[in-house]
Amino acid sequence: MRRRRDLRFGFALVFRREVGWLRRRPLLLTMTTAIPLAVMALLTLLFSQGLATRLPVAVLDLDRSDLSRSIVRTVDATPDTRVAEYVADMAEGRRLILSGGVHGLLYLPRNLERDMQAGRQPEAVFFYNAQTMTAGNLTLRGVNAAMGTVSAGIRLSLRTAQGTPMEEASASVQPVPVQLAPLFNPTLDYVFFLLAALLPSVLQIIVTTTAAYSVGLDVETPHRLRILRRLGGGLMPAIAGKMLPYTILFLIILGLADTVLFGLLGLPLQGSRLLLVAGAVLFVMACQLAGGLLALLLTPMASAVSIATLVTAPAFGFMGIGFPRFGMNLFSQWWGALLPGTWFLTLRIDQTIRGAPLDLSLRPLLILAAFVIVLSLLVVLRLEGLRRRAEAPARRLAEAVA
Repeated sequence: MRRRRDLRFGFALVFRREVGWLRRRPLLLTMTTAIPLAVMALLTLLFSQGLATRLPVAVLDLDRSDLSRSIVRTVDATPDTRVAEYVADMAEGRRLILSGGVHGLLYLPRNLERDMQAGRQPEAVFFYNAQTMTAGNLTLRGVNAAMGTVSAGIRLSLRTAQGTPMEEASASVQPVPVQLAPLFNPTLDYVFFLLAALLPSVLQIIVTTTAAYSVGLDVETPHRLRILRRLGGGLMPAIAGKMLPYTILFLIILGLADTVLFGLLGLPLQGSRLLLVAGAVLFVMACQLAGGLLALLLTPMASAVSIATLVTAPAFGFMGIGFPRFGMNLFSQWWGALLPGTWFLTLRIDQTIRGAPLDLSLRPLLILAAFVIVLSLLVVLRLEGLRRRAEAPARRLAEAVA
């Protein structure tokens, strides 16, 4: 009973010590509060519009006919694109694309209207920058939609001019109508797609590196580790008391981010709030334990922080948000699978946008729990090794005296 009371007292003592450290160390306080809040505010401002619209494109119109002007007006009327420039030749259009002034160039050849009326198939060419995948694909979508609308109208006019009834002409233009039903994010809203995924990804980096830094402050100086063990009544309660203030801080920050996402920006919450909270707690704990383990294994502390940054910084690319994980090579799949953020994002997407049933979301939740259990065992083993190493000289001296 007394042992349990001593552990509770030691845990609370280390907890208060760590809170005091936060006040006295501006770098630590900045890493845990100012940086994540500033990054999240910046990302929210960047993506709060939700959808990129009216992206500028240039036009090279060599035909200058009623048809070419109709095409240009239709392209300009689509929500994805706007005609920002008219160019005189291909070289000027190329310069505009390379400089970033426009995202694409629509080329309308000579005799476009004449060839169309003669029943030929003239080609209008759209050049776009495929390196900027999002902007390039959006402009391509807008131009394709505009060209499809104009082409369908022309074919319909030609058939009705030849005496075909309107109903028959409409059926011949699109003999098999296709009904499109996009699921989960039909408007391609970046708040749902990128912002909701970027915030936990950034937090994963900050949580892991902060844990490596805070634990490393004690580990890289042996006498501090001894003081920490003595204060906490043992290394494991001391480490738990040391990490808890940051756990609370990061959960508050994640809660603030979710308040903005679900409240101000309208991210749908189709699933269980309780499941999301449980996932958030396990996610933060797993990231902290990973950073703490790195600090226990690597000295000096700068090495642990560097490795933590190296592992987590490129994590967004391996989480399956911008590129599906099943299409990655084996190395990328394993990298993503070994990151807690991958499974937390899976859980968040399932319970926010998709509204997946509970049984489908239990798997990422159980994987996060497994992360916490396995990392906790590794931390305990490492702490036990450090304890034995610290007690070895005294034990050898006692054996020599005896």
